[in-house]
Amino acid sequence: MASAPNVANAPDPARPNARPQGLTKVVAASLVGTTIEWYDYFLYGSAAALVFGKVFFPKSDPLTGTLLAFLTYAIGFAARPLGALVFGHFGDRVGRKQLLVVSLLMMGVSSALIGCVPGYTTIGIAAPILLTTLRVIQGFALGGEWGGAVLLVSEHGDARRRGFWASWPQGGAPAGNLIAVGVLSLMTSVQSDASFVAWGWRVPFLFSAVLVGIGLWVRLSVDESPLFKDALAKAEARKAAEGAAAEPSPLVSVLRHHWRDILVAMGARIAENISYYVITAFVLTYCVDHLKLHKQTALNAVLIGSAVQFCLIPLFGALSDRVGRKPVYLVGAVGVGAWAWVFFGLLDTRSFPLLVLAVTVGLVFHSAMYAPQAAFFSELFATRMRFSGASIGAQFASVAAGAPAPLIAVALLANYGNSTPIALYMTLASVITVVALLFAKETRGRDLAEAESASSPASRSEAAASV
Repeated sequence: MASAPNVANAPDPARPNARPQGLTKVVAASLVGTTIEWYDYFLYGSAAALVFGKVFFPKSDPLTGTLLAFLTYAIGFAARPLGALVFGHFGDRVGRKQLLVVSLLMMGVSSALIGCVPGYTTIGIAAPILLTTLRVIQGFALGGEWGGAVLLVSEHGDARRRGFWASWPQGGAPAGNLIAVGVLSLMTSVQSDASFVAWGWRVPFLFSAVLVGIGLWVRLSVDESPLFKDALAKAEARKAAEGAAAEPSPLVSVLRHHWRDILVAMGARIAENISYYVITAFVLTYCVDHLKLHKQTALNAVLIGSAVQFCLIPLFGALSDRVGRKPVYLVGAVGVGAWAWVFFGLLDTRSFPLLVLAVTVGLVFHSAMYAPQAAFFSELFATRMRFSGASIGAQFASVAAGAPAPLIAVALLANYGNSTPIALYMTLASVITVVALLFAKETRGRDLAEAESASSPASRSEAAASV
């Protein structure tokens, strides 16, 4: 792909749709980084469904042990809002790139250490405590990763194709899950169940150290967001000229000027988050513990679905550039709510082709929400508070949605013995997201240099002043 002339790494003001130099490199760096971070994060969820109950909670019955393992999984989500606040604040103060390097290091080191934690039979209660502590660090790191990665691409790209370019870092989720499930699937296929429980599950976590080295090499090679550098320079010039007082915290500014947009972002995340963790994480427990299928069967279904999703995300991102963010997102939200009832019916057949169909179609609808999300959330906020706003909206919703989703699904299955309450749970999540989207305004084509809250007319001058 041809690069722009080497004049400046910023959009030409006379050509607002011009693609800045090095966009492909920025997209690649963001995709590699998010893939590695999501690999580490999803690896934990898959391991929680398959093995953590036996290793860290061996005194419980299998379903209770899995429930406790998913509890440690959910605790990681509780740290994501804190990560969003901290990384968002410094990301809006000092830049996107530096914080992305920090988040990648934190995620990689904590994941590799999970592979070293002894089991309950070796060190007793200290084992699940160490596991949970490392999961909290993972959650804190991911709370800052997502916002920085999608903003770095959104702020390098042009308004006309922002949905397409910004959707590529979103592809890191299915790519990371694809690698995580693939590695676990490989380990289970070449090992006995006893060997996998004893040590095989640790290999994918230790592999994180290698992936982080690759990610750092790629991520350190890209430039800071040109929009952020321009906004920072203007703020410094204004302070020097006016002798102005210190800028308000990005958190204070975004809550003051963009609180409606934060609520929209949170609502939009509910169905997206809940459906994804039910389809990719809880499905492993449902197939192995409830349907008594071999873990390899469930892993392969998720593996195929994730591969299809990775290919679909940029296509849905491009579609959102043509028809708008809201229509594409709404199709996904309505679709996943309706598909929930078909999803479990197909799983209950115990047929591998139908399992693949159930997971894949569910992830198709999820992709319709997830692909335009990066551009959509980026376009809601002004530059000097965009990292904070996008991260807070996305990560605070994850506490109410993604964190308890597998936990709630396992509890509903344990209490009712069937999937009907779980399907209802997914449908209610879809209703919440649809309502949130109905209150949102279309953001396609918005100039990020001037972006402001669509729901607060008075914020135009205030948001511009904050830049």
